[in-house]
Amino acid sequence: WGWAPEFGLLAATAVAGLMGLVFGLLAIRRQGIYFAMITLALSQMVFFLALQLPFTHGEDGIQGVPRGTLFGLFDLSQPLTMYYTVLAIFVAGFALIWRTVHSPFGQVLKAIRENEPRAVSLGYRTDRYKLVAFVLSASLAGLAGGTKALVFQLASLTDVTWQMSGEVVLMTLLGGMGTLFGPVVGAGLVVTLESYLASTSLPVPVVIGCIFVVCVLVFRRGIVGEIVARNGRGRKPS
Repeated sequence: WGWAPEFGLLAATAVAGLMGLVFGLLAIRRQGIYFAMITLALSQMVFFLALQLPFTHGEDGIQGVPRGTLFGLFDLSQPLTMYYTVLAIFVAGFALIWRTVHSPFGQVLKAIRENEPRAVSLGYRTDRYKLVAFVLSASLAGLAGGTKALVFQLASLTDVTWQMSGEVVLMTLLGGMGTLFGPVVGAGLVVTLESYLASTSLPVPVVIGCIFVVCVLVFRRGIVGEIVARNGRGRKPS
């Protein structure tokens, strides 16, 4: 649409956050398998909308996304400039997550995760907290998706499939759910494996699936989660 990249990223973040608000209102009142099924159904709805709507161009996706000039100063067509832009976005997103986790809001979310009935008994309106977390997560996902479209200059239909969501869950479980650095480590591991295996004749999903099974058996809490747990046990007085 000819937008400047900063406005494109802002729009991607805002639209994803709005969708997270709508979907969250429908999903957060359910737990466990019911929550998973509702979110899966909603993601499939988004997939078919992307397939049918004219401005998404169906199976061809949105090709030739221009990188443009960020804030009218930084030419994103230069690889080094693009690299530092992505790095800055990552650092800003990570800092936001770190601040959220260590804020009173984040402490309430931890309490809800550990024992939601107890959090309710303490007077917290857990649905509101979960909804805000849902919207924040969706907004960050939209920012990541917009950044990916700038880097590859393409927004394809595969970006909204349930497999993409499953891959993000896989990264989180590999690195360590409930840790700050776990998803980063998991994402780095999966992306590195995919890049390496792409040049071989090995079936990428099968190999990554086998590695995932091994990691789950060896590192029950994920790689980072297991390291944190072992360090915690090592510091306990004998």
